[in-house]
Amino acid sequence: MKLPSLDPSTFSQLLGVVSDLTLVMDPQGVIEDVSTGRDTLAALGCQAWVGRRWIDTVTSESRIKIQEMLKSQGVPDVMRWRHVNHLSALGSEVAIQYVVLPLGGGKLLAMGRDLESLAELQRRLVETQQSMERDYLRLRHIEARYRVLFDTSSEAVLMVDAATQRVLEANVGAQALLKDAGKRLVGRDVRECFEGDSQGEVQSLLRMALATGRIEMCSARVAGLPSAWTVSATVFRQEGGAQFLVRLVTREAASAPLHDAGSSAALSEAMERFPDGWLLTDTSGVIKSVNEEGMALLGLTASSQVVGQSLDRWLLRGAVDWGVLNTSLRQQLPVRNFATEVRTLSGMTLPVEVSAVYLARPEPMYVFFVRDMDRRLQGGASLAQSQVNPFAELSQLVGRRPIKDIVGETVDTIERLCIEAALELTHNNRASAAEMLGLSRQSLYVKLRRFGMVAEAETENI
Repeated sequence: MKLPSLDPSTFSQLLGVVSDLTLVMDPQGVIEDVSTGRDTLAALGCQAWVGRRWIDTVTSESRIKIQEMLKSQGVPDVMRWRHVNHLSALGSEVAIQYVVLPLGGGKLLAMGRDLESLAELQRRLVETQQSMERDYLRLRHIEARYRVLFDTSSEAVLMVDAATQRVLEANVGAQALLKDAGKRLVGRDVRECFEGDSQGEVQSLLRMALATGRIEMCSARVAGLPSAWTVSATVFRQEGGAQFLVRLVTREAASAPLHDAGSSAALSEAMERFPDGWLLTDTSGVIKSVNEEGMALLGLTASSQVVGQSLDRWLLRGAVDWGVLNTSLRQQLPVRNFATEVRTLSGMTLPVEVSAVYLARPEPMYVFFVRDMDRRLQGGASLAQSQVNPFAELSQLVGRRPIKDIVGETVDTIERLCIEAALELTHNNRASAAEMLGLSRQSLYVKLRRFGMVAEAETENI
């Protein structure tokens, strides 16, 4: 190709089109001029390269490539694009692809193309590959767990194709039950595993399970066995279509869950009629269930008014009380007779006593039992009236000691009792105790020191 001589302006425009970074150097590779065609390369600090050797601007592994390109001096036979990495001011690497051409007058021209977009694609490709490998490894672990569970189950379990009703897999329990030591069970029609008078029942069971999508059960006689077995079928879908999980259990084993279900129903009814209010929450304090007495305590007419809300929204001291309760329950310690107040739907406050326990199954949850203290105090009013006035002995000190001393000692006693109660409720968590008492942590330590309830060394670090 024959090209006319280009003036410097046209040649500069041509370089700006074909390259993102252009370097003019002497034969030793010292940079004399720099031109960038992209603003994104400005962060590389290319203009500061003038007067520096080209080889000093690249990373250590790219230095040998720079030496080879300078050694070729733009000879067409050895001229090719080379990938090198520059270090930016931020410490990251910027990939540039260079080719060196002779410029005349002993000068060299290095034209570079920004490979950042290609490098980003390569990074994403590597990340995708790593993600696929992680997913593949996770699937292998899941398959291994499934296989161990499938083969070690004491129940006879069959995997059946919904379209052909042929057995796809059978665990060790099913092979032993059906006396299939040669493992010829796979590929057979599942109805052949049952006596002739039960095959129609099994056929109807599979149709019903496929139609409803629920677990369906029936009674059928397994081939070669005299007694009837309970057969359950569950449908699920995979890429090949619908499949059945068929379980065969004895009638005694199948009836056991019914007793458990009856016990659960009785327990559920007992909790619903419990004379004190109770609330079930998750570990973050979101209410999941409440009984009738709990709704009456909070002035509610329907459980939807409280379900889904945070428990601390109904506690008068809010996050303070919830922090104390959650700290104990998170350590799986029961809470007993925690005195606080709740805010009813109408805005009234009600003194209550809270007990709570941690439930680990079927998922971690908290159960709170809430007792109305007003009702309890009213019931014990007559007993309280018959008791001796606890402050009656203070009246005996009148005339013997100044009222200022009597009041001062009484206040100190009450303060000490309140601090001891707060520390006991918070399991000696002094930050929570100070918040509960409405004191700063510094003030609480001052009072603890005054009453001799804290070591001297502890207060010196405050």
